[in-house]
Amino acid sequence: MLVLVANLGSTSFKYRLFDMADERCLARGAVDRIGDAQSECSVEIGDWKETRTMPVPDHGVAVAACLEQLTDPEHGALKDASEVAAIGFKAVHGGRLSGVFVVDDEVLDAMAEMNAAAPAHNPPYIAAMKLLRDRFPNLPLVAAFETDFHRTIPAARREYAIPRDWADQFHIRRYGFHGASHRFIAGRVAQLLGRSDARVISCHLGGSSSLTAIQNGNSVMTTMGMTPQTGVPQNNRVGDFDPFALPLIIQRTGMTLDEVLTRLASQGGLLGLSDNSGDMRDLETAAAAGDQKSQLALDVFVEEVRRHMGGMIVAMGGVDAIVFTGGIGEKGKEVRAAICANLEQLGVVVDRAANEAIDGEGNFHDSDSRTQLWVIPTNEEVIVARQTVERLQTS
Repeated sequence: MLVLVANLGSTSFKYRLFDMADERCLARGAVDRIGDAQSECSVEIGDWKETRTMPVPDHGVAVAACLEQLTDPEHGALKDASEVAAIGFKAVHGGRLSGVFVVDDEVLDAMAEMNAAAPAHNPPYIAAMKLLRDRFPNLPLVAAFETDFHRTIPAARREYAIPRDWADQFHIRRYGFHGASHRFIAGRVAQLLGRSDARVISCHLGGSSSLTAIQNGNSVMTTMGMTPQTGVPQNNRVGDFDPFALPLIIQRTGMTLDEVLTRLASQGGLLGLSDNSGDMRDLETAAAAGDQKSQLALDVFVEEVRRHMGGMIVAMGGVDAIVFTGGIGEKGKEVRAAICANLEQLGVVVDRAANEAIDGEGNFHDSDSRTQLWVIPTNEEVIVARQTVERLQTS
């Protein structure tokens, strides 16, 4: 069975094509700048790479363009587009629906109810799904919600201390995100450690960051809450923030609530702290050159990760492995070292040379460390592909 996995942005469409017989990635590609006069369509199939520019007005045309490249007569991975059995979506927020679903009107309605909670994610997914249903009516579409992995979190770590009727009527609680990534880490750590009962902290650190405590393979605590805006500071999103500061900001600036929220979601996080950049590489370069605000952004990020890690260690009664993934987690050796510094009393001892040298998957714990430290590149797309196959087989 061939499954196309889609990861959408408001103006982008990224995909991977999997042969689920052996989970090989046959092709990957992207369409960027959807809606511009000229969009970029790139594809990589084996040693063949191609980038072409063409008008791509919407996500339906983007999928058609990607299928055209995948069926290239000379280099394509497909003879015909009909070989694709389904498209699986790494969907973000379904609110009252959390799981894996064949896309229908109920799924789309549930996502639309959460547009205000995930404004950067849900609207483009909904629009693309509707277009694809119309243009490819015989092609099953499957939504695998990121919140699904976190359904095992106990109620005491899931509920907000808000009026009960709000929680019940509006489905307000901590949902958690990056579910596909944390699910992949849970499975891979079980393989590496040779046990499924390990207490693991999965640190997905990148442009968007979250931590999840995993016990017996299940999510038991996570940093993101009702929306992907929360938790540790993101590259340009605020992270945790006191809502009672909002009236003061509105009063002092004259901005509307929507304007304040937009700024917190686009000019907050590491970008807001540094007044420079939300990119960790830029911040490290600027901090090394003496920029104090960039150094502050780095320090706040590290301290917030450590704060949440501490809570997770207490919640699980210890930790057997700490895993770093995502762009920062995989490449940020200085960040990894800072997060794990001075934790010897908790059984965390870093092998500095290994941390410096690591490239790809590997460990960097010292032989005296009770806690294993790993870098594991995540694979969210293969998780979505597996969930898509399982959903179709049970439909």
